[in-house]
Amino acid sequence: MRRRTAPRRIPALPLGLGLAALLLLSLLCGVALGAAGIGWADVLRFLWAGLTGGTVHAHDAAPYTIVWEIRLPRVLLAAVVGAGLAAVGVAVQAMVRNALADPFVLGISSGAAVGANAVILLGALAGLGVWALSVSAFASALAAMALVYAVARSPHGLTPLRLILTGTALAYGFEAVTTVMVFGAARGEAARSAMMWLLGSLGGATWAQVPLAAVTVAAGWAWLRRRAEALNALAMGDETAASLGVPPPRLRRELFLVTAAVTGTVVAVSGAIGFVGLMVPHVVRMLVGADHRRVLAVAPLAGAVLLVWADVLSRLLLAPAELPVGVITAVVGVPAFLLLMRRGGYAFGGR
Repeated sequence: MRRRTAPRRIPALPLGLGLAALLLLSLLCGVALGAAGIGWADVLRFLWAGLTGGTVHAHDAAPYTIVWEIRLPRVLLAAVVGAGLAAVGVAVQAMVRNALADPFVLGISSGAAVGANAVILLGALAGLGVWALSVSAFASALAAMALVYAVARSPHGLTPLRLILTGTALAYGFEAVTTVMVFGAARGEAARSAMMWLLGSLGGATWAQVPLAAVTVAAGWAWLRRRAEALNALAMGDETAASLGVPPPRLRRELFLVTAAVTGTVVAVSGAIGFVGLMVPHVVRMLVGADHRRVLAVAPLAGAVLLVWADVLSRLLLAPAELPVGVITAVVGVPAFLLLMRRGGYAFGGR
């Protein structure tokens, strides 16, 4: 019988540098590509004018606005959201020790959907203007986080099984509320907008959303990187972690708060974009191994690249109409993930 050999690992540093370069190229392509045809030379000229405070001719006002005010914040937000979902996916899979876990398993995104749809379908918080959707989604995400924490908490802390069961059960409840709101919508266009948000969309990206999302994701990633050794211990089981001096209940509580805050932030600005937080951590483990120090160094870059290109495809495939980004991540990601699983000899937490 032929013996299966362990797959070769790629050093994290060159892989990370390669992904960083690919991300820069992807951001530039994301700005240049779209339904409105704008030449590469004009794109570079407009970007330079925007970065340096230069001026553009009056007849270039429309394409400049498309590049600087619409496409650039959109691709930057796509990179931030992709990085955040990938990093949180790594943390959640270690926290609950489940290969099927992703950032949405805790019910946070389903809770955010209730707030978002209250704005889209019912006109809630209309006084906040363009901020109404993000504020309502984030507030309901925090409420969902508090509810999940209160229900899942036990005298032994937050155990993986209670977290998954509580998050899944409450997610069904939140989804039921959202479904009732969608079916009760008086306007068909509002229901369509609600479904677009539920499947993920970056069409409403603005410059105002980028800094807050970027700071939150960066802070969450930095904390996770600092706790990478503890995540390695936790992934091996609570008893092993405790024997190594890592208190599982306290670490799991901290992880829950950090991952919920990052998830709530990215969902508030992009909707529920699925599959990134599930697929990217596993693919990165196949490439660099299971050590969370390496995985957390590479996964955010891979997630950012993936979501930038998913957003580009969502804009181009049915231009000038748009597809939900979550549809693209699933259609592209599922076969790629299955192919890597077949070729990599990969087992979660193992080889």
